[in-house]
Amino acid sequence: MHIRYFYVVTALYADGESAPSNMVSATVTSVASAPAAVPTAFSLEQNYPNPFNPTTRIEYTLPETSQVTLNVFDVRGRVVQVLVNQRQSAGRYRVVFDSRGLPAGVYFYRLRAGDFVHTRKMALVR
Repeated sequence: MHIRYFYVVTALYADGESAPSNMVSATVTSVASAPAAVPTAFSLEQNYPNPFNPTTRIEYTLPETSQVTLNVFDVRGRVVQVLVNQRQSAGRYRVVFDSRGLPAGVYFYRLRAGDFVHTRKMALVR
């Protein structure tokens, strides 16, 4: 199948001038996807946003398949929410923590994956 794409590209310059150009693509014979990069190390990122209300995003990476637990603790060390408790393949993950029903304050989240353990602090504001 022979497909051609037609498009217009407009360059906007700092002085406000623009220069449109008509272009025609070359014939496309195949499209290859780049393989997803496998992380080389465990990591637990700082939540975003921080401070937050009522939700925040927590991201982490796994370089190998692991049994993963991601828990949120209050300042007394009590688990207030289990976010992840399952076996996961190598890759990058994102979890949303919903704090509705919890009082404002400082909380901690801990990732355990294989021998990797890391804890970070976050602040819930109301």
